Amino acid sequence: MSLIIYGTSRSRALRVLWMATELGLEFDHEPLDWRDCRQNAAYRLVNPAGTIPSISDDGFVLAESLAINLYLAQKSAMLWPGNAKDQALTLQWTLWVATSLETAYTQWASHTYWLPEAARDAALAASAAVQMQGPLDHLERALARSEWLVGTAFSAADLNVASVISVVRRFEREKRPNVSNWLDRCCTRPAFQQAAKRP
Repeated sequence: MSLIIYGTSRSRALRVLWMATELGLEFDHEPLDWRDCRQNAAYRLVNPAGTIPSISDDGFVLAESLAINLYLAQKSAMLWPGNAKDQALTLQWTLWVATSLETAYTQWASHTYWLPEAARDAALAASAAVQMQGPLDHLERALARSEWLVGTAFSAADLNVASVISVVRRFEREKRPNVSNWLDRCCTRPAFQQAAKRP
């Protein structure tokens, strides 16, 4: 298999790098910067949308980090549930984090950690923190019932959700111990640490 992952680990490509590393896949990594990829003519031939991450898997091109992760897990038959109901739950959690939490989380993390201090807006961070409360409470309740999101072991559902909100482990830890402990378990996995060290 000839798998190429496009995108720096300082972008949503980290999610895909983590998944590929968890699965033990051999791959080439092209660490394109998200600020430059739209102007990169060679890359636009691979992904005409000019976004990262994307992959080329023996010439099959796929974009959107969470979709890529579901594809890789399903194709590898690893971290992917064996029954239809758990597969549906994996899809549910993946869509949930993208639609219910990612926008507010990105705003909060940007104006709390990611942006240079001079560019941060405390009011935007505070507004985002309010929007995060309901979804994080929902996640806390789910993790109070089970150590992992789907089934009894770490799976694509955990990886996809944790990869979207990894910095939440610094947010209100005492208020949501189940979320904090779950994120610690996910983000201390050797594959996550390895992927995060890539360029």
